[in-house]
Amino acid sequence: QLISDGSVVYAEALWDHVTMDDQELGFKAGDVIEVMDATNKEWWWGRILDSEGWFPASFVRLRVNQDEPMEDYPLKVEGDKEDDSSGGTRRFGMGQTTKDQMRTNVINEIISTERDYIKHLKDICEGYIKQCRKRADMFTEEQLKTIFGNIEDIYRCQKKFVKALEKKFNKDHPHLSEVGSCFLEYQTEFQIYSEYCNNHPNACTELSRLTKVNKYVYFFEACRLLQKMIDISLDGFLLTPGQKICKYPLQLAELLKYTNPQHRDFKDVEAALNAMKNVARLINERKRRLENIDKIAQWQSSIEDWEGEDVLVRSSELIYSGELTKISHPQAKSQQRMFFLFDHQLVCCKKDLLRRDILYYKSRINMDDMEILDVEDGKDKDFNISVKNAFKLHCRDTEEVHLFCAKKPEQKQRWLKAFENERRQVQLDQETGFSITEVQKKQAMLNASKQHHAGKPKAVTRPYYDFLMRQKHPTLPTTLPQQQVFMLAEPKRKPSNFWQNISRLTPFRK
Repeated sequence: QLISDGSVVYAEALWDHVTMDDQELGFKAGDVIEVMDATNKEWWWGRILDSEGWFPASFVRLRVNQDEPMEDYPLKVEGDKEDDSSGGTRRFGMGQTTKDQMRTNVINEIISTERDYIKHLKDICEGYIKQCRKRADMFTEEQLKTIFGNIEDIYRCQKKFVKALEKKFNKDHPHLSEVGSCFLEYQTEFQIYSEYCNNHPNACTELSRLTKVNKYVYFFEACRLLQKMIDISLDGFLLTPGQKICKYPLQLAELLKYTNPQHRDFKDVEAALNAMKNVARLINERKRRLENIDKIAQWQSSIEDWEGEDVLVRSSELIYSGELTKISHPQAKSQQRMFFLFDHQLVCCKKDLLRRDILYYKSRINMDDMEILDVEDGKDKDFNISVKNAFKLHCRDTEEVHLFCAKKPEQKQRWLKAFENERRQVQLDQETGFSITEVQKKQAMLNASKQHHAGKPKAVTRPYYDFLMRQKHPTLPTTLPQQQVFMLAEPKRKPSNFWQNISRLTPFRK
């Protein structure tokens, strides 16, 4: 409605939107987007600086104070003070100011969205899970764990959190509310969202399988109607916890913007913003890693003559890739090869002589057993040859040595840095307990196999989007809270031909 009235409407990105389609608008979490067309409920048209394109509506949150001019939000909290040069701002105790009213708006949004979110979680737990447990003939407990993850734990946590928020809420003067301490108190408990987000792809896979059977479709719809929930599919409702945890840093950033440094809540809000950014960063990283396993599976399916176990059996991240000269014993034979460094392993491939975009699998090295040795330019005593820009991989158990040479010194340094990053990634995964389930690995390989046999996907053209925008969707009641309207299912990402071009493999690594 604001857009149709000619008003400028801004939204903030909850998640990164990485795209290889020139019709789509790419952005990073926290970016501010001007929304130009929101007539379609799933895909909106927006602009960032001089770039325009489509983006998923579920990836963003509308700004609370739309009448404010577009500014950068303080997502990077570095200074202790805020610029109070804008007119109309005064210290507290000297009357209500424009800035106070803006803070009131943000506080009200935090409280109201939290209450709506609690109702949302209650509807899922009582409207779906409770009913599913009554039908042991349709659902096993293991299936329910796959579909709903730990959402009941999240519900219990959020009920306590909303009570803490309401205690700190000043009904008479909302701008004086001190809510920052609530987020600090619950920052550790919010890490349970990581488990939920990690499981979410499994939930989508299981739901997709069940909803191919009519009796499950009818059952889920009956649950929704019985609980009087809005007209959104179950997978849409289950997306909301992931959206919620990513909204907190944006809400706190906006709250900090309208909190004077003299306010008693200022330091707590500042600390809470950093704390919730760390929680969201961990969850975003897991989400990105889970998306990457599909890309790795697609990459492997494009390699000819693959041997041995799948890359995903041990790895879930491409750290670096490039061309190196490998020198082997006993005749110090040199070979030009493409190398792909994943966590735990280094995969070696050979380029086709005629079709340079085709790779053949040759071998792999277990990085868990290796130590990296920097080699000075000159004569190498192990291989008895002169080398330049070289380094070695030395196996601690078998004393096996692999010698590699890069074309330029800077390429060698990038590889040495990449090996450091690989060990750091492995250690971080151990510390945070990150892992890919067998179900996720098998599904990724299955998807890649289907896509590989189907041939190169076709690019999506603008007429397809025009068709999307003309589609009619069920109208939502006018009494529906705004935040519920935007709890939409994450649209399925369109197939990309990105991985067909092997020379552009590494850009997905952020």
